[in-house]
Amino acid sequence: MGNQINIAFEMQGVTISLDKILPSRQIKPKERTTVKYKVIAASIQEVGIIEPPIVHLHEKKTGTYLLLDGHLRLDVLRERGETVVFCLVATEDENYTYNIQRNKVSTIQEINMIMTVLNYGVAEERMAKTLWVDPEKIRSHRNLLHGICEDAVELLKDKEISPQALRCFKKVQPERQIEMAEMMVRYKTYTLTYAQMLLTTTPKEKLLDPDKDKKVAGIKPEDIARMEREMGQLEKDFRIYRDAYQENMFALVLSRGYLTKLVNNAAVVRYLAKHHPEMLAEFQRLVTMATLET
Repeated sequence: MGNQINIAFEMQGVTISLDKILPSRQIKPKERTTVKYKVIAASIQEVGIIEPPIVHLHEKKTGTYLLLDGHLRLDVLRERGETVVFCLVATEDENYTYNIQRNKVSTIQEINMIMTVLNYGVAEERMAKTLWVDPEKIRSHRNLLHGICEDAVELLKDKEISPQALRCFKKVQPERQIEMAEMMVRYKTYTLTYAQMLLTTTPKEKLLDPDKDKKVAGIKPEDIARMEREMGQLEKDFRIYRDAYQENMFALVLSRGYLTKLVNNAAVVRYLAKHHPEMLAEFQRLVTMATLET
């Protein structure tokens, strides 16, 4: 079959002696001082190997394997005096790093993962040791989403927003939290500075503590009031454009459906090709576009 997909790994993993695994690169002494290396070492110390190294049977040296992925893990095992490791055996000797295909975990996804592990009964101290972080970080992440409404969390769940920026959301009403999340998504900006600016320009009636004066170092109260007005107008314009965009996209979807029927009609295509070739070309472009947003 022409569309057959080959399996990238053998169906069964194998336990291999470390002296039978040949690295494809050498670990530099400086790498052993990095945070990444120490996190891997701490994780192996607490729970062992989670992600098996990837090897490929050496084509020239019988009984040996070429290490494709997992050099730091293997180095940690050797430093610990281990002699064997469970591996996945790749069917191809691919020349790329497997982890380059991974998706980075967002802050909210990380919080949800931490909560899941804690709910299984794992102690905060053990998790901190496994991740090589201060236990206080685990405790702060545990409560980070408390006080933030579900709609705002949903908007930001896969975004690279910092924990410090999320804390700004806790100082405003749920309605304002959603507005702030929408603005961040719209402008693809999730920094602490932007979150603080949105907080600073929040009207008093949308703050959780409206009686508390808003003070920002280096900015006068009248400047803050002006920023509030300007940001309010910007957000109003944003909502107008968002609603108009949704209406236009709906109309465009309907229009493309109608145009699809036209360009599939041979008689219509012949007429347009003879009398209105530019119009036909544009119709065909609209019908074949991968995404309407372009």
